[in-house]
Amino acid sequence: MRREVSQSVGPGRYRWVICGLLLAAMAINYIQRQSIGLLKIPLQHEFALDEVGYANIVFWFQAAYALGYVSFGRVLDRIGARTGYAVAFLLWNLSHMAAGLAATALQFTLARVGLGLGESGAFPASLKAVADWFPQKERALATGIFNAGTNFGAIIAPAIVPVLTATWGWRSSFFVTGAIGMLWLLAWLAVYRRPQEHPRVSPQELALIESDHEAPATPLKWWRLLRLKETWAYAGARFLIDPIWWFYLFWLPDFLHKTYRLDLSSFGPPLIAIYLISDVGSVLGGFSSSAMLSRGVSVNVARKLTLLICAVLVLPVLLVSGVANLWAAVLLIGLAAAAHQAFSANVYTFPSDVLPRSAVASVIGIGGMAGAVGGMLFTEFVGQMLQATGSYRILFIIAGSVYFVALMVIHLLSPRLQRVTGNFGSTGVA
Repeated sequence: MRREVSQSVGPGRYRWVICGLLLAAMAINYIQRQSIGLLKIPLQHEFALDEVGYANIVFWFQAAYALGYVSFGRVLDRIGARTGYAVAFLLWNLSHMAAGLAATALQFTLARVGLGLGESGAFPASLKAVADWFPQKERALATGIFNAGTNFGAIIAPAIVPVLTATWGWRSSFFVTGAIGMLWLLAWLAVYRRPQEHPRVSPQELALIESDHEAPATPLKWWRLLRLKETWAYAGARFLIDPIWWFYLFWLPDFLHKTYRLDLSSFGPPLIAIYLISDVGSVLGGFSSSAMLSRGVSVNVARKLTLLICAVLVLPVLLVSGVANLWAAVLLIGLAAAAHQAFSANVYTFPSDVLPRSAVASVIGIGGMAGAVGGMLFTEFVGQMLQATGSYRILFIIAGSVYFVALMVIHLLSPRLQRVTGNFGSTGVA
């Protein structure tokens, strides 16, 4: 028999506790992922890496991420978010700690491959959990909140990694952050259940959660998913925008070093400022479209209008490579990062907006793989460009303009953002 929700949590709000757990996991994810960007210079010295060599480590991380993303998405549709996220987290956390033991560039790369495989499960599992725990009108907000964890991680990393490196050497940052990460896994296994099975979810909250959920369905075959225009709209957008966030994550410290002569001891304040600004964008992006939906605006208008505003807000980053003042550049990059996160929060809700629940994690996996492949290609381009010219100008031009292309792809392939019917009818098949 279902127990009433605990008064310490408050009636009807336990779903936000789950959202908080998802946010914390994303923060850990990005603390560990961003370590390589912060440690680029000592790693290049340790393993004798040039720009292309460093890009190759990032490339293989992204290759593993692409493979794991699409695989985890399919698995999650079958085994659920609780077990799937636990497996993914354990794999990436142990791989992150193993990087601290690497004696050669190859060993370090292999550890990052394990990290990529494990971290690829984070977004599919989080979005699967959001689809299970939130009604449609709250999903963009919940996604924006947990996605803000990426920025919390990116804020915390430059605050602690330099201190750990200065005190005990660069390897300690992998050991310490990995050990702390294990605490989250214990909390996840203790707390997470499906809302229908959770003793701390009230009948009223469960009714809200299930208010627009369709009945469970048999997982869809791959060939059917690949025939859907909606699958390609989501994958195309991820292919275009994900590489930009990878670029910020892995090369911003180097840009600040080469342009403003910052180093490991002085990266912190500018990077923290950039990711604090982007945190605001992540939450506001989800809140904006959710607020419009609550006022009766259609999903199509709410999502796409928010995406258009975000694309416009990214544009000033085109100018950043010519800005002489450090904090002016920080403001421009922070605004672009905020708009990216707001854009992403709405793109990430796209599968749950238009597809059956049985297809959500699988399509998210396909889109994540597309994003990682785009990141791999852009990573190689960045390495070659920096090796040849040493300039970030062209890279920021691309970073400032690609969001309009992504919005165009979504609109052309899903002009009305309609929910696909159970048999996919005429609205869903390309």
